[in-house]
Amino acid sequence: MGMVLILPLVGWLVTGMVFLIKPGYAAAYEQLSPKYYALSERTLPTKPDWFEVRLVKTILGEHLLVKAADGWAHLDPGSLNPMPAPSELNANKLLLDAVSHNPQRYGTLESMTNGVYITSTGIELSLDWQTLSIRQKGRDTALINTLYKIHYLQWLGNKQANTVLGVVGLVGLFLLVFYGAILFFRGRKRV
Repeated sequence: MGMVLILPLVGWLVTGMVFLIKPGYAAAYEQLSPKYYALSERTLPTKPDWFEVRLVKTILGEHLLVKAADGWAHLDPGSLNPMPAPSELNANKLLLDAVSHNPQRYGTLESMTNGVYITSTGIELSLDWQTLSIRQKGRDTALINTLYKIHYLQWLGNKQANTVLGVVGLVGLFLLVFYGAILFFRGRKRV
């Protein structure tokens, strides 16, 4: 049984050390947002069906972000009409401004495919215009996510199969510890 459990135990050991030390986590999971600038004095518009209202200013100007029952809306602060999605040029400006604090990690924008911007360093940036939020992921993020899958026995690509594998692994580990304890205490009685 010990031989069967060598692979998951080694995986748990190595990934557990990575999770303890957390090398590269700060960059891999950095929370990006557009760079915000100072606003002029202004009264925020409100409507009874709005749960949350945020007025922010980016390199592209002012943005009114509103959360209602049906989700977030990105509105023009003057007209309260939906703010159209930015042109590719303006999206590039906004993203480059957001990542300008760390050019070593993000480099420059090189291409865009299906709304995902790829940087010269291989980082993928996704802009959610409705919430004015940015998600980033790179090879380091993918590596850490793979380590999580190894650690939690998510090896099979199917949630139910992974659950069965995890339960089998834990039961096997329990049995190994149980039989080891029995052997230990039986050996002590003979001495």
